[in-house]
Amino acid sequence: MAVNLEKGQRISLEKEAGKLLTKIVMGLGWDAAKKGFFSSGGGSIDLDASCVMFGPNKEHKDTVWFRQLKSKDGSIVHTGDNLTGEGEGDDEQIIVQLDKVPADVATLVFTVNSFRGQTFKNVANAYCRIVDNSTQTEIARYNLSGGHNNTGMIMAKVYRHGGEWKMHALGEPASGRTFNDLMPAIQNFL
Repeated sequence: MAVNLEKGQRISLEKEAGKLLTKIVMGLGWDAAKKGFFSSGGGSIDLDASCVMFGPNKEHKDTVWFRQLKSKDGSIVHTGDNLTGEGEGDDEQIIVQLDKVPADVATLVFTVNSFRGQTFKNVANAYCRIVDNSTQTEIARYNLSGGHNNTGMIMAKVYRHGGEWKMHALGEPASGRTFNDLMPAIQNFL
């Protein structure tokens, strides 16, 4: 059973999965908010998931995002850019082979950005989730829909601690169309 994470909550991915994890999938899903009498929703929303890799000294190592679908070392792969959020299930996925992430990478930070600049007030049913790739079992889920006026979200970080991978649900609103715009804010969570 998946853990529904609260902002600031930390979990051990391996403890929640009940085994050593080698490959996880970070899934991102969303819908455009319905247009109503008092809302300006409707239309398509282009959210983008990114995974930013950092070394032990908080140095930026690499980023997987819609303009670079694979890390230089091949351990992280983005399955492709969804421009609308339409359809069921995950709209974008980032696959992480934890056992292949180089030892000089200590932290993975997952972000979401609204590429066209629409705020999260225009987004409904947004979530990120971590899935054990071998069993397709959802380990953790974090609800991103919060109705805030920002265009970005620093969702979560997955980091090495005591020989295992842990996850910290950040859920921190930020502003920017790409992960690059969020880099100053990300530094606060490393």
